[in-house]
Amino acid sequence: MRPCDRREFLRWAAGVTAAAALAGGAGAAEPARRPPNVVLIYADDVGYGDLGCYGARRVKTPNLDRLAAAGLRFTDAHAPSATCTPSRYGLLTGEYPWRRPGTGILPGDAALIIEPGRPTLPAILKGAGYATGVVGKWHLGLGAGKIDWNKEIRPGPLDIGFDYAFLVPATGDRVPCVFVEDRRVVGLDPADPITVNYQRKVGDEPTGRERPDLLKVPLTHGHDNTIVNGISRIGFMAGGKAAWWKDEEIADTLTQKAIGFIERSRGTQFFLYFATHDIHVPRVPHQRFKGTSECGVRGDAIQQLDACVGEVLAALDRLKLADDTLVIFTSDNGPVINDGYADGSIKDLGDHKPAGPLRGGKYSLYEGGTRMPFIARWPGRIKPGATSDALLCQLDLMASLASLTGQPLPAGAAPDSQDVLPALVGDAPAARAHLVEHANGLAIRRGKWKLIPGGGPRRPPELYDLSADIGEATNVADRHPDVVRELSDLLDRARRGPATRPATRPAP
Repeated sequence: MRPCDRREFLRWAAGVTAAAALAGGAGAAEPARRPPNVVLIYADDVGYGDLGCYGARRVKTPNLDRLAAAGLRFTDAHAPSATCTPSRYGLLTGEYPWRRPGTGILPGDAALIIEPGRPTLPAILKGAGYATGVVGKWHLGLGAGKIDWNKEIRPGPLDIGFDYAFLVPATGDRVPCVFVEDRRVVGLDPADPITVNYQRKVGDEPTGRERPDLLKVPLTHGHDNTIVNGISRIGFMAGGKAAWWKDEEIADTLTQKAIGFIERSRGTQFFLYFATHDIHVPRVPHQRFKGTSECGVRGDAIQQLDACVGEVLAALDRLKLADDTLVIFTSDNGPVINDGYADGSIKDLGDHKPAGPLRGGKYSLYEGGTRMPFIARWPGRIKPGATSDALLCQLDLMASLASLTGQPLPAGAAPDSQDVLPALVGDAPAARAHLVEHANGLAIRRGKWKLIPGGGPRRPPELYDLSADIGEATNVADRHPDVVRELSDLLDRARRGPATRPATRPAP
């Protein structure tokens, strides 16, 4: 951090840190403003170009556009990975997911991959006195071995820092197709126990492969196991029918649970991690959103997502909490159009560009894989209508929110999370000096340069000047061998080292 940025941060911190107290007595200044509530809205598969405030025209996102107009819109913010499970792992632990084996895309019956007792984002905020809740898509595993879905499920979110949890256990396209609240399946009939298996068929429910005529959303690849609600899933499931969700109602259910947590927590400071299922497949929006966009069911799901965000923002207004709440909206990875279901998304896309000007999307090492919409609003603190090109990563929320709430990070915690709080609230123009991007391999960002290392004579290194070529169309590695060497060395150091986070904030 440059000296001028540090001085600006310290001036701000003196006014908002809960521990700061201004002198009392006649003529004394007002008491310090306490750290805000935090609502982190984490969308699924939403690309850089999918929102109106990022250039979309064929889908309408008025609530997210208003959020951006009232806050700070980032143009170079990244997810930890170009896929879901590793991004969520990095978000909650502050560790690059590629450092930890077993953080790839998980099956629906995987064990919890964040060990209990480890410092996490919710645990840090809980230590600051916050009520902590997670509502929505989890996909980080549950339990410590083979899960018995008919009993208490532990460990889970309640064992890594959350006080409350209402979950889609994995994803909508994977069994089990039930909600889990705290430690139990919601609405389960004990007389109809659940069995889940990812190796072989269980029960006598038809599969998508056996009975494609029963499907209301046809397949393109995979997703051909047990049929639930007319949609074929990954994995096999039997029993638990009273607890099965209806896909058309998932968004409403999750939104109401998120609002319920806010209502119950309004007497204290709170952290809500609201991980929407939209716009992940299967895309089955509620009837009131069908046909409302100009680019088919994927656009309809985006508009449903926007409406859910609007309901959460309206609840903050109704409860008079908006001025005391930092709201952050972002997504777990870049966009994907066909991800296993023939839902018309390719045909109906038209001229909509889900990744905007970026190359690639979900699963990709190009910018479209990890560069995300990222909006932060905190009325009275973050200047409205601003834009920032600071390089930051969702990994950085752990160190930054620890700083905001005056919580020291334990030694070894959040090893790759950097304290970018001044940039997050719009006080500093820069944040990270470099970032490792992750998909099927690693890439490195520093300033305007992006290097995708080579892999032998048939795959030479790719170097892009993103200041002139944001779409990564022209490989300039041959013109700048010195930059290729420097970035290769930087990536090697990051890969070999156990951490990239500075131990402490630099002294002013």
